[in-house]
Amino acid sequence: MRAMTTHSAGTQQAILAGGCFWCTEAVLKDVRGVQKIESGYIGGHTPSPDYRSVCSGTTGHAEAVRVTFDPAQVSYKDLLGLFFATHDPTSLNRQGADTGTQYRSAVFPLTPEQDAETREVIADLTAQDVFGKPIVTTIEPATEFFVAEDYHQNYYENNPRQPYCMAVIAPKVSKMRQSYSDRLRA
Repeated sequence: MRAMTTHSAGTQQAILAGGCFWCTEAVLKDVRGVQKIESGYIGGHTPSPDYRSVCSGTTGHAEAVRVTFDPAQVSYKDLLGLFFATHDPTSLNRQGADTGTQYRSAVFPLTPEQDAETREVIADLTAQDVFGKPIVTTIEPATEFFVAEDYHQNYYENNPRQPYCMAVIAPKVSKMRQSYSDRLRA
């Protein structure tokens, strides 16, 4: 599938990489207006990457999510705000214990408007010194998006008792539910 896939009238897509795609999917899944999230790989140089090859760090791909959303319910800027609030955009090629370029913080704008809004959000967060350190999130061209293997889709929902899910994802989901409950589906 190409990054610029067609989607139903009235919806848009965003591609975001915030470390492990299981985490990003889990924290954005219940946001009001989000209709679909697919975990996958983008930004690399190897054709047809799979989980094992991406984890090796040799393909250049980032673990990312492709979010299909209704902009009448949640704007692209709001999604970016939630994205930046629920991962560490100041750690280069690392989120927690996950290290390597496959875990980089990156945004892959699909339109010139998304590119401009991404730059604006990063500039605003930087000007406000929200993180106390420089933001290292990259803005990269939206190349082909490869949907990850089926077992990666809805990973947290399907594996809540898995140790990584309990130790890493559950606290992020809890933070999202507490801090942004007004943005979640009822």
